[in-house]
Amino acid sequence: MLIAIRLVALGFFLAWRIRHPNPDAMWLWALSVTCEVWFAFSWLLDSLPKLCPVNRSCDLDVLADRFELPTARNPKGRSDLPGIDVFVSTADPEKEPPLVTANTILSILAADYPVEKLACYLSDDGGALLTFEALAETASFARTWVPFCRKHGVEPRCPESYFGQKRDFLKNKVRLDFVRERRKVKREYDEFKVRVNSLTEAIRRRSDAYNAGEELRARRRLQEEAVAAGGALGAAPLAETGAVKGTWMSDGSQWPGTWLTGATDHARGDHAGIIQAMLAPPTSEPVLGGVPAESGALIDTTGVDIRLPMLVYVSREKRPGYDHNKKAGAMNALVRTSAIMSNGPFILNLDCDHYVHNSAALREGMCYMLDRGGDRVCYVQFPQRFEGIDPNDRYANHNLVFFDVAMRAMDGLQGPMYVGTGCIFRRTALYGFSPPRATEHHGWLGRKKIKLFLRKPTTGKKTDRESEHESSSALMPKRFGSSATFVSSIPVAEYQGRLLQDMPGVHQGRPAGALAVPREPLDAATVGEAISVISCFYEEKTEWGRRIGWIYGSVTEDVVTGYRMHNRGWRSVYCVTRRDAFRGTAPINLTDRLHQVLRWATGSVEIFFSRNNALFATRRMKLLQRVAYFNVGMYPFTSMFLIVYCVLPAVSLFTGKFIVQHLSSTFLVFLLIITITLCLLALLEIKWSGITLHEWWRNEQFWVIGGTSAHPAAVLQGLLKVIAGVDISFTLTSKPGGADDGEEDTFAELYEVRWSFLMVPPVTIMMLNAVALAVGTARTLYSEFPQWSKLLGGAFFSFWVLCHLYPFAKGLLGRRGRVPTIVFVWSGLICMIVSLLWVYISPPAGARPGIGGFSF
Repeated sequence: MLIAIRLVALGFFLAWRIRHPNPDAMWLWALSVTCEVWFAFSWLLDSLPKLCPVNRSCDLDVLADRFELPTARNPKGRSDLPGIDVFVSTADPEKEPPLVTANTILSILAADYPVEKLACYLSDDGGALLTFEALAETASFARTWVPFCRKHGVEPRCPESYFGQKRDFLKNKVRLDFVRERRKVKREYDEFKVRVNSLTEAIRRRSDAYNAGEELRARRRLQEEAVAAGGALGAAPLAETGAVKGTWMSDGSQWPGTWLTGATDHARGDHAGIIQAMLAPPTSEPVLGGVPAESGALIDTTGVDIRLPMLVYVSREKRPGYDHNKKAGAMNALVRTSAIMSNGPFILNLDCDHYVHNSAALREGMCYMLDRGGDRVCYVQFPQRFEGIDPNDRYANHNLVFFDVAMRAMDGLQGPMYVGTGCIFRRTALYGFSPPRATEHHGWLGRKKIKLFLRKPTTGKKTDRESEHESSSALMPKRFGSSATFVSSIPVAEYQGRLLQDMPGVHQGRPAGALAVPREPLDAATVGEAISVISCFYEEKTEWGRRIGWIYGSVTEDVVTGYRMHNRGWRSVYCVTRRDAFRGTAPINLTDRLHQVLRWATGSVEIFFSRNNALFATRRMKLLQRVAYFNVGMYPFTSMFLIVYCVLPAVSLFTGKFIVQHLSSTFLVFLLIITITLCLLALLEIKWSGITLHEWWRNEQFWVIGGTSAHPAAVLQGLLKVIAGVDISFTLTSKPGGADDGEEDTFAELYEVRWSFLMVPPVTIMMLNAVALAVGTARTLYSEFPQWSKLLGGAFFSFWVLCHLYPFAKGLLGRRGRVPTIVFVWSGLICMIVSLLWVYISPPAGARPGIGGFSF
C-alpha cells in the first residue's frame, strides 16, 4: 500500500514539475526533471520485487526422522541423506593466506552431516606448493580437531573463530574433561598455525638445498665428461650445467605445479593438472575411537566417531594460448572432478575465506531440497555474513539491506539470485537440465529435450522411449565432453537427488533407504580419469560455460549462472538460519571496497548488454523476477543521473537560480509526501527484516558514495568492452591473515588511504557543494534584495549531498586526518575547469570579453 501511495504521489509530482518549468533557468529545470524521472523509474524497479516477501524456517528433527531412523529397507539406520560435495576455491596464497583457507576446510570437515556423504574439494587455481602443503597440514590437524568438535559439540567449528571468542566457553558444558582437552587442542592449534605460517620459508630452504645438490651433481657430471674428453672445466655457471631452480616437495620430487621461480611447464599459467586425495573416502560404518587420555593421546576419543570426510586437492591444467575463464572455469573443473570421484547430487560452494559458522547449515539447506516441491529447487542461497568489520560499518560492508531485505523479498518470487558463495546447488541443475514436469524429469541439451534413465533396455523390441534414450546417449558426450565415466555419472546423480517415493505428489521418486549403501572405494583409475577432465582441451567443442556449469563471459558469473537456471524454470530458496550459516571477511579499506563495488557494477553492465538481459527472458520466469534481474543490469546507469543531481545544488547556489521558479506550497507538499512515504517504507523494511536504522542509513550513504565513484567507472568500462572490445581484468581482493595482530591494530586497514581515480568524482562533488554553500550564503547576506527561499532550497539539497558523502570524507582523512595531496590536486583542477567553463558560459554582470579571456 505504501508503494502504491508513493507511486501515485510521484506521478502527480512529476506531472506538476513538467507542467511548471522555470523560465529563469530552463536548462536547470530540464536537467533536474530528467534526473527525477529516472530516479522514480529506478525506485520502481527496486520496489516492485519487494511486493511478495517471505520468511522461511525448517525443522531439522523431521529431517532426521525421515532420513536417519531404522526402517525395513534400512535396518541399520544408516543415513539416507544424499551426498554433498563442498567446493572451496583459492587462486593466490599471497593474497589469500593459507591459514584462512585451512580454517575454512576444518570447519567443513567438522560439519554436522553424515561423514560418508560429505566430500571437500579445494581448487588451487594458482597451482602453488604452499597451498598443497598447507592442506596436508590441515588434514593432519583435522584428526584432532574434528573428534574434539563432535565430542563436545563446540560452535563454531572454525578453530580461529572458536578460540578467538570472548565469552564463557564453559557455558552449557557438563563434561569434566572439556577444560583439559580444550587447553590441549588450543596448544596443538597454535603449533599448527606456526607450521602453516612457516611453510613459505621451509619450502624455499628445502628447494634451495635440493637445487644446490642438483647443481653440484650436474657440475660433477660435466667435469667427468670433460676429463674423459681430455680437457678441463672451470666453475661453470648454473645455466651451463643444465640444472634449473625447481621447487621441491618434501618427498624429494619436483612439484608439478607452479614453481617459486617460474619456468616452462611450471608457471602460474603453464602447469600440469594435479589431484591429490589428502583424506581417503571414509567407511560407511562409524569408527569409534578407543584411545583413552591416560594412554598419552591428545583427547579421549572413546565412543567418538573419528572418521573424516574425503578431502581432495585439485589444480586444473593450465597452458598458454587457452582461455581458462578464471573462477568460473575452475568451478566447472571441480564439477567434473567431483562427479567422477564422489558424485554428490548436491554441491556447496564457498570462498576460501567463508567458513561454516553453523555446523547444521548443510542440513537446513537439504530440508528445502528434499521437502515436497524441492525437486524444482535448483539452489539454496544463504546470506553472506562478515567478520572483522568496524562497529560503525562505515562503508556498509555488511550489505544488510541487500541480504536481509532485497534477497528475502525475491524469495517470494521464483527465488533469490545466486551471489557467488554460500550456496547449495542441485548438480543436475548445473548440468543445464530443466526442472521436472508432470511425471518425468526432463533436460535440455541443445534444442532437443532429453529424458534421463538409469538403465538401458536389455530385451524386447525398441520402443519410442528406448529410441529417444539412445539418441540422448549419443548427444550427451557432445555436450558434456568425451569422458564416458562422467557421462555415466549424470543419471546416477539425478536419481540420488530425487525426493522419496512416499511423499505426496511425488511420481518419479526414489525408495527410502536407497542411499544407505557404502560408497565405492577410490582407486588409481578413477583418479586418472578425474585428471583427464581437468585438462585444458576437455571443454573444446562442448557446452561447458555456455549452457552447462558456471557461465563464462562475465565478471559476475554467479548472477548469470543463477539467471540461466531461473530462465529454465527452476526455483531457488533463501535460507536464513537463526545462527549464521557461514561467515567470511570483507574489505574494510575504502579503496578495496570501491574496487569491489566497481567489479560488481561492471558485471551488471556486461549483463545489460548481453543476451542475459532479463528483457530477453523466457515466459518461465515470473514478471516480478524479470524486473528484479533487469534492475541488476540497470542500476549502474543511475550513477550518471546521480552525479548530475549532486552537482545541481552547487550550480543553483553559484547562480542564484533554483530548479523551480518559486518555492510554492504545492511543490513543498509533494516533496513532503514523497519524503514521508520513503521514510515509512524504510521503517517497514527495518521492522520486517530485523536490521537497524543505523544499518539502513549506512546503506543509503554508500549508495551515493558508490554511485558517484565506482558505478560511473563501471558504465564506462562496460561501454568500452561492448563498443571497442577492451577486455576488463580485476585483481583478487586481499584477505586478512589468520594470525591475530592484536586488538590495537584490528581495524588498522580501515584507516589506510590508498589513492585511486575512483575518489576524484566524490571529492570534487564535496568541494563544489562546500564552496557553493559559502558563496550562496555570502551572496544572500550581502544582497540588496536577498532571496532566502532559493538559498534554503539549494542549501537543503547541498546538505543532503554532503551528509551522504560524510563517510567518504571521513575515510579520506585516515587515522590522523591526512589526505593524500594528489586527491586535492585532481579535485582542485576539476573544480577550476568547471568554474572557468561556468564563467565562460554565464559571465558576471558588467564583464566584457578581453583579449586573453575576460576583463572585468
